Amino acid sequence: MQQVMLQYGRSGLTLDVPAENVTVVEPQFIPGLPDEAKAFREAMRAPFGCRPLRETVRAGDRVAVVIPDHTRPLPRERLLPWLFSELAQVAAENFTIINGTGSHRANTSDELRQMIGDDVFARYRVVNHDSRDPATLARAGTTVDGRPVWMNRAYVEADRRIVLGFIEPHFMAGFSGGYKGVFPAIADLEAIKHYHRAQVIGDPRSTWGLLAGNPTQAQIRANGALLPVDFLINVTQNRRREITGYFCGEVLAAHEAGCAFAKRTSMVACPHAFPIVVTSNSGFPLDQNLYQTVKGMSAAAQIVSDGGLILAAAECGDGFPDHGSFKNFLFNHPSAQAMLDTIGSAPEPIEDQWQVQLLALILVRARVGVFSSMAPADLRRAHLEPVPDLAARITAELDRVGRDAPIAILPEGPMTIPYLA
Repeated sequence: MQQVMLQYGRSGLTLDVPAENVTVVEPQFIPGLPDEAKAFREAMRAPFGCRPLRETVRAGDRVAVVIPDHTRPLPRERLLPWLFSELAQVAAENFTIINGTGSHRANTSDELRQMIGDDVFARYRVVNHDSRDPATLARAGTTVDGRPVWMNRAYVEADRRIVLGFIEPHFMAGFSGGYKGVFPAIADLEAIKHYHRAQVIGDPRSTWGLLAGNPTQAQIRANGALLPVDFLINVTQNRRREITGYFCGEVLAAHEAGCAFAKRTSMVACPHAFPIVVTSNSGFPLDQNLYQTVKGMSAAAQIVSDGGLILAAAECGDGFPDHGSFKNFLFNHPSAQAMLDTIGSAPEPIEDQWQVQLLALILVRARVGVFSSMAPADLRRAHLEPVPDLAARITAELDRVGRDAPIAILPEGPMTIPYLA
């Protein structure tokens, strides 16, 4: 018997694993910086590849500051006041904070207050990006294949553009952060759909931990750079949500440095595949819904045996996300292969098909059970097994495959990149 704490919701979940042959797969723990505010100032004043931000922004500039939405655990409430202090020459009314929702739902006022803090919410203009509302968008440029890209109007019309984000492993883009804070975060829906088209998502190079040659990352960088980004502020974090590093400055230089740091600490080699893999979805805020939980499942899928069992622990308090066609796509198909057939034959991408595609690719080679707050009937209709008791389900699977079968556990879910050595 081994006890493991899974990141689940806000408080975590203790799992008593009813087995002996258990491998815990987690990133190297890096302590948080002893003085985050001081380290922030130092990073801002000695940036990667460019001059310090406060030397380039003039008092009268209109400044757009892009932040990730509520599904991403960036410590915005700490970073934003430090940023505004660095740019004290700029009046509060000259800033617009853009919540980069991509195609996700808008955040409520209460959520925004929690995300950025009461003082910042009261003093600064904050807008939710809306990829579906042409009135809030402006033309940013054209993709390499000739398609128009529209972005949030406040961003397009700004004199200076600052992008905040954090770097972690990403199941399509290799790593998050960098230009991903711009594209698809503040793009129009048609551009987002084209970016997620089936042939790109299905490309084996659109995967965890890979930047070079990754067609998803290539699109992010090309489209994110259609308008100049004056400064990137990216961080890395540990499981306690403490900041472990700042990567600030010119976008590509800062992002490459941050990804190299994250790769050293989060990639874990495994000697063999496992018939049972237990994963989390990194807890709140990433495990708020089933759509995001595909990331944890994908991390587990990197090391699960063909026909094996993935058990995902994700609270999913929001159930299915309130955007796109994810739920209906799952409900309206009899099997994972049927979903892939529909996606493969569609003349144009269907909203949210990318997350369905990735889930379906997992389901055609492994079984997936979910421990969550969701209704069991909804999980079954989504082609997933509801799991009311993780330990009991592990015991049942060991009875089927053998009591000494190896089990892998990813307590931090997609914060880890497991791979077969």
